[in-house]
Amino acid sequence: MKEYLIETIKLDDLDGIQKVYKFKNGLGASVIKHKMSYGHKAGLWEIAPWDEAQNFIGTTMLKWDDDVKGHLNDPEVDRILRQVKELV
Repeated sequence: MKEYLIETIKLDDLDGIQKVYKFKNGLGASVIKHKMSYGHKAGLWEIAPWDEAQNFIGTTMLKWDDDVKGHLNDPEVDRILRQVKELV
């Protein structure tokens, strides 16, 4: 998924990091790990997939209960990124 990583932002004020992904289908995602994210205390990630206008698509296109999904390890994040990449 590194080929789709367009930006890595250090979030000093939140003691964390954000990775922004953009796919050829126009969709993307924000992947974060900081002191306010779900799973941070365990060293895990939170992901928020979005459309071209950066509107969350978790509840609509992915049928999640929320816009974001947290408490994710690296393979889980990669699996979700692949799902978003393959959406039409």
